[in-house]
Amino acid sequence: MSNTTAPRHAGPPPSPGSTRPVSADMGPLGRLGVWVTKHAKLVTIVWLLTIVGLGAFAPQVEHNLSGAGWQASGSESVEARELAREHFGGNASSAIQVVVRSTGGPVTEGEGADVLAEVTAVLEAEPRIADVVAPMPGATLSQDGSTAIVLAGAGADTNEMVRVAADLKAELQDLSTASVQVNPSGSSLLWSDFNEANLDAMLKSELMSWPVTLAILVLAFGALVAAGLPLILTLAGLVASAGSLVLINELVPVSIWAMNFAMMFALALGIDYALFLAVRYRAARAARAHSDRNDIAGKQWAIVQTMDTAGKAVLLSGLTVLISLSAVMLVPSPSFRSMAGGIMLSVLFVLAATLTLLPLVLFKLDDRINKLALPWSRSGEHRSPKFAAWGERLWKRPVVWGLASLVILLALAAPIAGLTTAMPSIKVLPEDASARVGYDRVQESFGDGAPGTLQVVMDEADAPAATEVLENDGGIAAALPPMPAADDSDLVMVQAVPTVDPSDPQLGETVDRLRADLPASALVGGAPVENLDLKTQLDESTPLVIGVVLVLGFLLLLIALQAPLISLLGTLASLLSTAAAFGVARLVFQEGYGADLLGFEPQGFLDAWAPVFFFAMIFAIAMDYTVFLLASAKEHYERTGDPKDAMVGSLAHSGRVIFAAGAVMVAVFFTFALSGPIPPKEMGVVLGIAVLLDAFLVRLVLLPVMLRLTGKAAWYTPGWLKRILPNITFAHD
Repeated sequence: MSNTTAPRHAGPPPSPGSTRPVSADMGPLGRLGVWVTKHAKLVTIVWLLTIVGLGAFAPQVEHNLSGAGWQASGSESVEARELAREHFGGNASSAIQVVVRSTGGPVTEGEGADVLAEVTAVLEAEPRIADVVAPMPGATLSQDGSTAIVLAGAGADTNEMVRVAADLKAELQDLSTASVQVNPSGSSLLWSDFNEANLDAMLKSELMSWPVTLAILVLAFGALVAAGLPLILTLAGLVASAGSLVLINELVPVSIWAMNFAMMFALALGIDYALFLAVRYRAARAARAHSDRNDIAGKQWAIVQTMDTAGKAVLLSGLTVLISLSAVMLVPSPSFRSMAGGIMLSVLFVLAATLTLLPLVLFKLDDRINKLALPWSRSGEHRSPKFAAWGERLWKRPVVWGLASLVILLALAAPIAGLTTAMPSIKVLPEDASARVGYDRVQESFGDGAPGTLQVVMDEADAPAATEVLENDGGIAAALPPMPAADDSDLVMVQAVPTVDPSDPQLGETVDRLRADLPASALVGGAPVENLDLKTQLDESTPLVIGVVLVLGFLLLLIALQAPLISLLGTLASLLSTAAAFGVARLVFQEGYGADLLGFEPQGFLDAWAPVFFFAMIFAIAMDYTVFLLASAKEHYERTGDPKDAMVGSLAHSGRVIFAAGAVMVAVFFTFALSGPIPPKEMGVVLGIAVLLDAFLVRLVLLPVMLRLTGKAAWYTPGWLKRILPNITFAHD
């Protein structure tokens, strides 16, 4: 971005033989564009080395990254889990439970006994598994003798145990016979099965989204070669970010979700940014009346104009996205931090490619960018007559259009009042997934709460008092005898089976009651308690994250636009599309409207991680369009000082790009709603609806109406604020 004392007018490109250098009167991004064109070989070599070097690691991303890390770091349940893993032979929430069921007699006799022995042998041969515990009557052997659980203790951290589950799952299932079924289950298997289902869904979604994306881009650009540029840019960012995540995972565990979200954001933002720059470059080259068509200086002038206007908006947009997502780092959970970090990394690569690689490609292709053009294409048309006419219509009747869009947004947002959240249940898995089959069989044989057994770790001296509390609590169906530690520590563990399913809200009440009544040394843990602690942490972090995102977003807009009123209105407008998206999400995922169409089983709530994480993502995307529209409006206002020209001109010059980019994003996100488990569907529906409403109602209707109604006040800057802010301008003739 450029800091100037007055709007900059570069004038027409220098004619052949002119002594006036193309570098005259340009901003930092314009200089970057010229530098890139003059050092094409160096830039090309750097990007090739980056893509090839990091791309060599990219194929390992699905195997190396893990789905674990969904925990509240520093919570009581995590402390209990680590103590259980260290002192009780790995009998922690991340242990693998192998459920063996016999339909031909007692599972501990005959063929069942042979299968149990084979299961034990497979588990004992795995070095990452700690103690292997055989089925015990009254605990892990059902009363009718048909179902047994072999416990494989966690000998590694939670991330590695997910990999253990993935490595052993098929081998253990293959031990099944006609009368004996083997199904590994437990928290680690749940994540392994979910990763598998999620990967399949992501691949299907990508296969569906790319053709649709290409079709929309061809229509938007009017030429096949131009339409391919955003996809090339996106691939460069994706490959580089995927390889980087693999390398980072060697130092810090990275969730597989980081790559999933990074893939979506790289595709969506890469297309947005490439659209904005390519459209501006084509228009600049079409307006070169004073330059020979093949003049190098003329092409460099077009790059300068593109970078100092559209490039500046792209940079500000990228910074807004990065700032919004950085607020998610305030949630002290490894999964959230790695997801936010993964997206931020992909945005950085896409931003770098947009500001260095894309200008070089545009410079080299020049007129060839319009190859294979559609018959109706107008490659040099920057101002869209249709969106200019739309701007005139809004200018004449702002109240009617503004109220109509506001009513629609508020009506869709109304259901958010009854939104409830909880951590994902077993229903996120397909019905035939091993973890879900094992879960159901444990419930059938041992009771509703058996899959969510609580683990209470305490000092040995407090065991009698703790056992008494557990046995007398109405939310506990059974408490096993205290288990001494496997080492010389003075700790004991009591395992307690709740009366309700792990996803039942009553379990939270039971855990709160136990924590209040148990001795001070007692730590209550177990997989369902870890979920409860994470939900509590998310509920506490969400207001903070939302507040930080809003404040930082407003400040960045204020710095970019130098106009407090429109910066505030642009920030607040983003809340409307966000609220409307979550209102629709409640109807779909909590109430079940459209569940049959989308092919999922409603959980009766929205996943607890959705509000905080999706808010940051939606706000980042919304501000992306806000920057594009308002940067164009400010550019027009700087030139003319006319509020009408600012409003109508911004729609005429950026409306088509926002419309096309929004259509691409909606297509990409909605494909994720059509396949796979519930979380990707939530992601696709919430983000798809948010972009649909934000791009087409907020940015193309409501925000222009705000510009119309506020007039010159929208761009007013108090004198004291002018002295504080850097003087940033977008005007560039």
